[in-house]
Amino acid sequence: MIGIGPFPMKTAAVITAAVLARIVARYALRASDVTSRRAGAGVLLDALAVGLFTARAVYVVRWWPDYAVSPASMIALGDGGFDVWAGVGAAFAWALWRTRRHRTQRRPMVAGMAAGLAIWGVMHVGLTFMLREAPPLPALTLMDVAGRPVSLDTHRGKPIVMNLWASWCPPCRREMPVLAQAQADYPDVRFLMINQGETANTVEAFVTSQGLTFDHLLLDPESQAMRAVETRALPTTLYFDAHGRLVDAHLGELTAARLRDALDDLRRQTSRSTPPAAVSTSQASPASSPSKE
Repeated sequence: MIGIGPFPMKTAAVITAAVLARIVARYALRASDVTSRRAGAGVLLDALAVGLFTARAVYVVRWWPDYAVSPASMIALGDGGFDVWAGVGAAFAWALWRTRRHRTQRRPMVAGMAAGLAIWGVMHVGLTFMLREAPPLPALTLMDVAGRPVSLDTHRGKPIVMNLWASWCPPCRREMPVLAQAQADYPDVRFLMINQGETANTVEAFVTSQGLTFDHLLLDPESQAMRAVETRALPTTLYFDAHGRLVDAHLGELTAARLRDALDDLRRQTSRSTPPAAVSTSQASPASSPSKE
């Protein structure tokens, strides 16, 4: 549910759509002569490349302050940061321009891109449905680094980011400062940093050596959380609304921009799912004046 191989579901959906677009276009070009087929295949590959580049570039510009701090994260395509509609528009525009003198190639190009867009839409809707049907926040009781039992259910009532990590995992180590900064920037979100399989001394030594501070640093020596959310890779990050419903998931290393985007979306989803607070009696009616005897 969280990912396909090394890619998060959203990134896998974009890649799958691009591959299908190429397959459909090549099939539609099968009746053409060899020269036309080769030319059409070249146009499609160029269009897909232009679309993917534009989708990534627009997303990077949108979250430029975060990417500017860590320029290498711009090429971390596994974070799933793509502006799909900008990419689709750029790919269509490129294909139409390249086939302006060869109108017979336009139909296969449009058919391939339409098929790719359709499969992306189906996968996106399917992912949304799977998230809605996914198990809620696991009802686990773990330990904090001081040895005190902590029930995850006690954190309901606020949006939750649950990060599964280990100090021996290089991507986990790289994303820890990003999560620590997000905890400071989003005080209304509860960050549960759940270590997998390590001792309290190891966890405390690592966090101290990195100069990091987390409000909710938990130990999961038997990796119960990984089994509960059905993931086999680290790091894994899951986003739950204030009711404990899973609204997003990410497999692999997070960039600052992708995390901030997911947190803003988590806030929006939480606000939509939380009814407005009832007006208190004291606000609904004027205070009664003391009776006179």
